[in-house]
Amino acid sequence: MSSIFEKAKELFQRVPASPTNPQKPAPGAEFKIEDIYADDQTASSSATTSLDEKLRQAYFWVTNTAIISPFYDIEYNEDPPRTFQFGDRKLKLSLPTGQSYSSFVLIPLLNLAVRGRCLIVGGPGRGKTATAILMGLLAGYSQLEVKRAIQHGQPQMTIADLLGHPLPADMVKAENMSEIRISWRKWLAMRVKIIDEYNRIPTRTQSALLTVLGDNYAEILDQIFECPESAWYLTANDDGGGGTYQVIEALRDRIDIVIRAFHFNTRFLSSLQKRIELAFRPEEIIPEEIIFSEEELNLMNKEIRRVNIADYVRRPLEFFCRHFEFFEPASTMLEYMTKDTAKLSGQDFNQLTKEETGKDMVRNLGSQTKNGLSVRKLMTIIQFAKALAYFRGAAAVEMEDLRQIIPFVLHDTLSPHLESPFFDEPENGAFRIDRITWIRKLFDLSCEEFFRLGLQKTDPVVTFENEFEAGLEGLGKDEVDKRMNAIEKQLSQMAKSGKLYGHMADDILKLKYLHQRYNNYRRWLKWKK
Repeated sequence: MSSIFEKAKELFQRVPASPTNPQKPAPGAEFKIEDIYADDQTASSSATTSLDEKLRQAYFWVTNTAIISPFYDIEYNEDPPRTFQFGDRKLKLSLPTGQSYSSFVLIPLLNLAVRGRCLIVGGPGRGKTATAILMGLLAGYSQLEVKRAIQHGQPQMTIADLLGHPLPADMVKAENMSEIRISWRKWLAMRVKIIDEYNRIPTRTQSALLTVLGDNYAEILDQIFECPESAWYLTANDDGGGGTYQVIEALRDRIDIVIRAFHFNTRFLSSLQKRIELAFRPEEIIPEEIIFSEEELNLMNKEIRRVNIADYVRRPLEFFCRHFEFFEPASTMLEYMTKDTAKLSGQDFNQLTKEETGKDMVRNLGSQTKNGLSVRKLMTIIQFAKALAYFRGAAAVEMEDLRQIIPFVLHDTLSPHLESPFFDEPENGAFRIDRITWIRKLFDLSCEEFFRLGLQKTDPVVTFENEFEAGLEGLGKDEVDKRMNAIEKQLSQMAKSGKLYGHMADDILKLKYLHQRYNNYRRWLKWKK
């Protein structure tokens, strides 16, 4: 039996040869003053395998050996790919020419690196919990620690089951709440937290979970347990967030990214046969080379945050995000013309949309959603885009990184307005079902409009922004008047376009903001005299 196990270890513990993603040598890094004070840990890490390379090694071991996920739904191309069409619907299949990845393995790994909150959805037996367990093992925990720490959602789960119990002796002897000690559950102190079938947890217990997940602390009888920054993995069988109990909206909003568990491709059945014959369980023989220490995870998180996003990449992202919140029928004042205003009113959204007349509702991307994006989601997009670029070994975030990561971040955030004329177009019917491809299509359409308007070359609002960001100190009244007049002229020009779309609303409000800042400064100049 031992010889069989040794054979399995030799076969399944192979780590991909380095480098996993060969690239041209990066130009010499620019000297920074903080380099003088870099700690020994940073210096030693650069002398061995880089953390991004180690992350890629972990990815390829998991996807090719542990999970067996032969899917490449996150596609990159270095040259134009060959494409094929299949079936009556002319399904387009591309053969990527760049290194591409399976979201089912890559997204959980990126979530580990950024310490995010990942929801894995899919039917029973598709590897959701197994993937989450592997992330815990890659973070350096033992198999026993990870499995004992999993919180299994079930209808009878109480807050005490989730967080811990007051000590009985203290309950009897204590004269006030502060004297009652709590026997906290051990999982609260772990850097990887797994909640299995979170949509089977009772609503009251979900509220306690929300505090831990959202604010990193647990509370019982006025006693507080401060939790460390953690990577969260939640699973659910229902893609819609239903289950035994409906998931409270605040808890769903705290989830950063959503992935779907793929089906098993039966062309790889021989791999399962080998596992049975060699008594192989992936969690039992993870190669030591791809296990991350706490220090490595902390350092990798810092390195990810340093990945740059250039203006020419961020501006199309800004343009994309501007489409969705604006809702003209909600108010007579631009600041309150939002879908949130409409939601809070309690009125029927479909009825309100009928008041938007004269617009091209197919091209109006905002008509496709019932809501906009929160600040939290905007930050999450940036965070995971940086992580994806870092994983690929890129020096900065590229447009394709945004295009690939945005659908997973916004999967449970952008609620489709299925009554929009866009979904009635024959070629768009499938977007009613698959949110990943729908959101990616949204991003593609937004980028097309961004470049059609020529905003990559000339953006008047950016010009005004740059002028203002240079500072007000030393500006005279004549120069301030000149800039305010230029803003007013730009607003007059925008008013001539007739129809008001979402991407215009934030531009107008930004110009109003700049005008007010200049006006305040001009008033100060007059007072100073």
